[in-house]
Amino acid sequence: MKKTTHVLLIAVVAICGMLFSQVQAAESTLDIVKKRGYLNCIIGNSFVGFYTVDESGNWSGMDIDICRSVAAAVFGDKNKAKFESVQWAQSFTSIKSGAGDLLSKGMTWTLSRDTSQGLDFLDTYFYDGQGFMVRKDLGIKSALELKGATVCVLTGTSSELNLTDFNRTNKLDLKAVVFDDSAVRNAAFFNKNCDAITNDRSGLAAARSSAANPKEYVVLPDTISKEALSFAVRQNDSAWANVVKWTFAALLEAEELGINSQNIDSIRSTTKNPVIKRFLGLEGDLHKGLGLEADWAYQVIKQVGNYAEVYNRNLGPGTALDLDREGTLNELWTRGGLLYSKSFR
Repeated sequence: MKKTTHVLLIAVVAICGMLFSQVQAAESTLDIVKKRGYLNCIIGNSFVGFYTVDESGNWSGMDIDICRSVAAAVFGDKNKAKFESVQWAQSFTSIKSGAGDLLSKGMTWTLSRDTSQGLDFLDTYFYDGQGFMVRKDLGIKSALELKGATVCVLTGTSSELNLTDFNRTNKLDLKAVVFDDSAVRNAAFFNKNCDAITNDRSGLAAARSSAANPKEYVVLPDTISKEALSFAVRQNDSAWANVVKWTFAALLEAEELGINSQNIDSIRSTTKNPVIKRFLGLEGDLHKGLGLEADWAYQVIKQVGNYAEVYNRNLGPGTALDLDREGTLNELWTRGGLLYSKSFR
């Protein structure tokens, strides 16, 4: 009888454990983040313009600003975002395991990642394409002239797969030299351990900016892929996904409406525009559907800025990357680009 009771007790404990795990799994990341008091953002080691850290441990970059904008939306404080730097291979498991709340590290949105890695990609914040960089003294004008060349590439990335496709399609007999750390990959290229380096074109610009003499290197004109740099969250968590994607939409909406971090207080106190009033939480109750405070969008723009401000201070003219936004896919839809805020209604 005692043995039977003991077995039943073990079974009950096991079932309770399973139920507790299911409750944990069912809890939205939004609730977890609010209880914890800060946001955990998963980023990479270093990607100039997107995420870099200074000697004092302060992070900056476009991905950093996206994370801070979500913290501003949830807490009204952009500084309640913490950053976890991981290797590419750990990116997916960090989100699936709950170690991270938001993946924002220059990750390309692909079908396989979207369907097999336990992630939901939400929006594209930077449209890019893969290219090649070589030393200028090689005299190469096109990637099609790289026959038999060695190419430095980061392993476990879409860049590695695209390089394989490009090589097979054009029968170039390229030799991939793989690395799991972007800094080591870049150093290998600059030390002439590879004839070329391949990455997203923004990544190549970032790498060139860190060279001892950037003018010694040229990014070839070829673009061999579509690279939609996007952020992602844990799969099947709509409450959290809504907060993250609408926070990004707020960056775009503010730019469309001509609102930035400098003029938002003036506009907020004088506007009669019902669209702006809804956006800034002055009327309506859109915030309730997100589980946020009424002024969440105001906090995002006041503390972080609109999309143009984020782009210009991290990627734009005068920065290390010096990427002019005009005429690119990264412009607003009203100026010929692909960036488009959904309706705040």
